Amino acid sequence: MMKEETEFISFFKPCIGDEEIADVTECLRSGWLTTGKFAKQFEADFASYMGAEFAVAVNSCTAALHLALEAVGLGEGDLVLVPTYTFAATAEVVRYFNATPVLVDSRMDDFNMDMGKARETILRVASNEKVAGVPEGHNGFKAMIPVHFAGQAVDVKRCADLCSEFGLKLIEDCAHCCPARYLDADGSWKTVGSSADIACYSFYANKTITTGEGGMALTNNEQWADRMRVMSLHGISKDAWKRFSKEGSWYYEITSPGYKYNMSDVAAAIGVNQLKKSDSFHAARKRIAAEFTERLSGIPGIVLPVEREDVEHSWHLYIIRIEENICGISRNAFIEKLKNAGIGSSVHYMPLHMHPYYAGKYGYEPDSFPVAKSLYQGAVSLPIYPGLSDQAIDKTCREIRKLTRGS
Repeated sequence: MMKEETEFISFFKPCIGDEEIADVTECLRSGWLTTGKFAKQFEADFASYMGAEFAVAVNSCTAALHLALEAVGLGEGDLVLVPTYTFAATAEVVRYFNATPVLVDSRMDDFNMDMGKARETILRVASNEKVAGVPEGHNGFKAMIPVHFAGQAVDVKRCADLCSEFGLKLIEDCAHCCPARYLDADGSWKTVGSSADIACYSFYANKTITTGEGGMALTNNEQWADRMRVMSLHGISKDAWKRFSKEGSWYYEITSPGYKYNMSDVAAAIGVNQLKKSDSFHAARKRIAAEFTERLSGIPGIVLPVEREDVEHSWHLYIIRIEENICGISRNAFIEKLKNAGIGSSVHYMPLHMHPYYAGKYGYEPDSFPVAKSLYQGAVSLPIYPGLSDQAIDKTCREIRKLTRGS
C-alpha cells in the first residue's frame, strides 16, 4: 500500500517553498518585521497582477472590507446588500458601522448572490414594503458586497448595472479569487475585482495564495486608497510606517480615529513569493478540479460544480452537493464517513440567516432564503490544493463512490 493511502488526507495544506522561507529569513535578519519594503513590494506586485492602480496590504480580508466601507462613507442607518451564503466577515463589517446588512438569496447553479432577487429587494425597500431584516428609519441602500463564491465570479455586468442604476458603491468580496476571470460585455477577459469600486482579497492559510493571515484592498481611486492606507494604521498621517526608519520622522499626526490593520513584512515576504506562483497554483487547481469532475460524474445524488463559459474559476473550493434522497446518505454522515476513511472535508458555509445572531436580530427564519438553505444542507467541500497527490485524488473518488452507491 502506498504511503498516501495510510495517511490522513488533509482538507488543505499550504504550498510553501524555499523562496518564501528565504525571504522570511531575510526579513527576520534585517530587524524590520512590521510594514516595510516587502509590504510595499507586495502591494505594487499585486496591483500590477490584478490590473488595478492601487493596492493596500492589510492583515485580513475582513480588515480590507472594513476599510473599504469606511472609505466610501458607509454610516449608521445605511443599508448594504449582502449574500446570505457567505462567511461571517462579509456582513459583520457592515455592523461595525451600525449599518444593516440586507441579505439576499442565492442562485442554485453556482451559490452566488441572485442579482434578480437583489434588484427586487432594492425596489421593495424603495416602495416602503416590509422586507425581512430592514429596520424602520433606515437611510436606504449605500453599497453592495457580492461574493465570488468558491472562486466563480458573480454576474459582474448585472451587478455593476444594478449599482449604477441605484447609485450603490460596489465593494467586491474576492476572498476566493486569486486569480479568477470573467468575460466582459466587450468580449475581453478581465480579472475579478479589477472593475469594482474597491475589491477585497484574502490570504488566509487555506486561500489560493497565502500569507498565513493577510488581505488586500484593490482600487483605481487614489483618494480611497490613501484613506484606506491611513486608516489601516491608527489614522496616522501618510507614510507613518516609515517613522522608525532613516527616511522617516518621529513626528506624526492622527487625522482620524483609525484601526490597526497593517500587514507585517514577515507576512508580505511570504506573499511576494506566493504571488509569483499564483498562475502555477491555479493551473494545478484546475487540473485537480477536472480530475474530480471526470471521476465523480454520473454518480446518482452527487451534484458537481460547473464552471460557467463566461468565467475562469479560481477553484479555491470544489463543492459537491449530496442529495440524500437519491444517494442514500445524509451530508453529515457523508462527512463523518469520509473522515473515518482518512479524508478531510469541510462545509462552506452555513448561511448567515441561519446563525443565531442574524436570526435573532433581524427576525430571519431558516426558510427565509430557501435556495441558500437547500444548498447548505447538501454542501461538502472536498480537498483541493496544488500539493494534493494523484493517489489522494484517487482515494477520495473511490471512497465517495463507495459511500454513495456509485462504486
